[in-house]
Formats: sequence, structure tokens, C-alpha cells
Amino acid sequence: MGVSAIVLAAGEGSRMRSARPKPLHLICGRAMVMHVIHALERLDIDRTVLVVGHGAERVTKKVQEQAPDWANVAFVEQTVQRGTGDAAMVGMTAIPGDDLDDDSTVIVLPGDTPLLRPETLEGLVATHLANGNAATVTTSVFDDPTGYGRVVRGPAKGGPGRVLRIVEERDASDEERAIREANMGMYAFRRDLLGPALRHLSPDNAQGEYYLTDVVGVLASMGHRVGTYEAAPEETQGVNDRWQLALAERELRSRVNRRWLIGGVTMLDPRQTFIDITVTLGRDVTLYPGTLLQGDTAIGDGCEIGPDTRLVDCRVGDGCIVEQTVGHDAEIGPGAHVGPYAHLPVGSAVAAGARTGAFYTAPTA
Repeated sequence: MGVSAIVLAAGEGSRMRSARPKPLHLICGRAMVMHVIHALERLDIDRTVLVVGHGAERVTKKVQEQAPDWANVAFVEQTVQRGTGDAAMVGMTAIPGDDLDDDSTVIVLPGDTPLLRPETLEGLVATHLANGNAATVTTSVFDDPTGYGRVVRGPAKGGPGRVLRIVEERDASDEERAIREANMGMYAFRRDLLGPALRHLSPDNAQGEYYLTDVVGVLASMGHRVGTYEAAPEETQGVNDRWQLALAERELRSRVNRRWLIGGVTMLDPRQTFIDITVTLGRDVTLYPGTLLQGDTAIGDGCEIGPDTRLVDCRVGDGCIVEQTVGHDAEIGPGAHVGPYAHLPVGSAVAAGARTGAFYTAPTA
């Protein structure tokens, strides 16, 4: 059974206070929305629909350049931001087929959750299909769920009650605000039920918008089964400002470093070692504190990099020592010793086996 994805990336992101569109803010060298697209990698995706709005041309261009082929990304523009429900309706127009006779799965995701793991989306879809749900909502339980929509359930009989609806915090009563189970904004729907439910939405709420969350209440009121899938809050929370961006960056860098450490790379202090998700490292590489490896950098086997070294889009051959060096789009041949205090400008190269000495600037071609 096929799976399509709608990624909502049309919002302005005013709290970022930036001329850069919110989906394009970088985390570990990759645009935020690209982390969300890559989280789909474990699903057999038929089509990924990216709903764009503010900065639509820039977002579309960047995703076209960087999206993996398997994601099969299509783009639609929400010209007027009228809420997540309206954005999902716009997204549905780019999914081929007839939504009245198609019980495939449509997952809807926010474009600002860069810590989302592929395993979580795999679990969401598996739970949705195994239970024959009309909709499955990703939830987390917080001691303080302030800021999140609450999952309202019916009376419980020996277990969690039936999901009745999701209420946004500003529309909730005091009793509903006391609920600790929060909606995290990621859903799986049956396509043939999602389309009609979206057409039942109304902007009769505190923000005057079409809420995607209201689809849950529409489906539940029609007698359809709505389920939940609990996920860790640290990976499902959105990024709305620079502070949250920095926290997400720290968490993702920790994941990247852990993966390389388990894979055989030595880091004298992982907290002072910064590796973009796009970087590749060989075996038996040693990274000293203050090392920043960015962009399309590739480090060969047995290299020692750092301390206090920044390499961007560089190629480093096997067995090199690179210390106190800054390099951009440069190449270092196998067995070379570069630095200390070397500068490798764009287009420069260091020959195999060379020793540059201190305060060296490489010539460009």
C-alpha cells in the first residue's frame, strides 16, 4: 500500500527574525526542511508534496537541488496562509489519483522538526496500518504542555479513552488545558477519508484559520477510528526561533558525533568537535578539539585533523596531518602535513607527501 507525504513549509517564521525563509535555516549543514524530507527515507514514498509560501521560490530552488531522488518531491504554493488545514488541502491537489477511491496512506508533517527520526515515521505508519485507523496522531506527554494542542479523549474503560478531538490551547477550556497529552503535529490519514474531512473544516476559532487538527474531530464524530502514536518530545518539537534552532543544532551534532565515534573515529572532546551531516570520514581518523568539518568535506583514512581547524568542501587524502588550518574547497594529497596556521583558499591544492610549514598560504590554480 502506497504512502504519500505532505510537508507543510509555507509559514513566515517571523520569530526567526531573518531574511532567510524559515525552512532554509541550516542545522548541521543541511536546510531544516531537508532534515524532515530525509526522515521519510524508511518509507516507500510515492510522492512528497512540499507546501511552500513565504520565500517560495528560494525554498523550491534549494529543495530541488538537494532532495534525494527517492523522495519524488513536488511543490505547491499556499498563496494566502489560512492555516494548516488549508495548507493540507493545497497539498492534496498535488497527489495523483482520486481521493474518493484510494485508501492509501497520507502523512502530514510540519517542515520545522529537524530532529525527527526515520524510525518514528516508520512506527507511525506501521501503527496506523496495523490498527486500521482513519487517522493516527503523533502525541507526547508533558509535565507542562503549554503551547501545544491537547488530545481530548472519551471515558476510559481499563485503558486510554477513544480520541474525540484535538483542541488548540487558545481555544481550550481550563479543564482541557490540564490535559498532559499533547498533539505533536504529525499525522497519518487514510486518503479517501482525509479529503472529505478537510472539506468539512471551518475557520470558526480564535485565529480564524482552518486547523488541520479539526480533521480528527470530524473523523471521530463520523464514527471512524482515530489512534495515537507516542513519540519522544525532544524529536518532535518544532523550531520557531534562534534559541530553539541552537538547541536542535546541539542535539543533532551530538547524534552525528555519536555515529562517527561508534564507527571508529576518535574525538578527544566530542563537545568541541563539529561535523556537518554531509561530511564523510574514513577509518581511524582522529579529530582534535576545535575541529569544524563542513559542507562536502571528505577525510581519508588515518588522518589527524586539528586542533582549531576548519575545512569547508575540502578533500583530504589518507594519512594526512592538518593542524590549525582554514581551508575552503581545497584538496590535500595523501600523506601531507599541513600547518600549523595554514590557509587553503578556494581552488588550492597541497601535493601528496608535502610539508607546508607554519603560516603557509597555498597557491591557487
